[in-house]
Amino acid sequence: MVHVRYATLDDLATVVPLFQAYRAHFGKPSDPAAEYQFVRERMLLRQSVILLAETETGHALGFSQLYPMFGSLNMVNSLLLNDLFVAETARGMGVGRALLCKAQQHAKAVGAVRLNLFTGVDNQQAQTLYEACGFQRDTAHYGYYLPLS
Repeated sequence: MVHVRYATLDDLATVVPLFQAYRAHFGKPSDPAAEYQFVRERMLLRQSVILLAETETGHALGFSQLYPMFGSLNMVNSLLLNDLFVAETARGMGVGRALLCKAQQHAKAVGAVRLNLFTGVDNQQAQTLYEACGFQRDTAHYGYYLPLS
């Protein structure tokens, strides 16, 4: 059975290896010190919420990271589900779905009106999961970004 809970600073030794595997999965170079510092700062400064999926015995299976967002036009808050990663050995066990359910519960608990996420246009497996969990594809807006470095 999969258990999802809020990660704390005491969980850094568990969360950071998952974060490193997540970055490696997307082809990012390893930088252990920077990865540790990044996760630690997000938690320490309360800039994100990290959800940790584990077995009943405490074996880490995956994580998700949520960032707050605000909407000026409707004057509401929402959350960005920025990171979702399931360890390769835990795939197909419902870990991703459990993390998404806990993210939705958290979003409702903090009064968010929406849970947002982005995924690659070629990531069909993730899209199938998101849509099965009730996420709707945005067909009304285009996403843009401006590289600054």
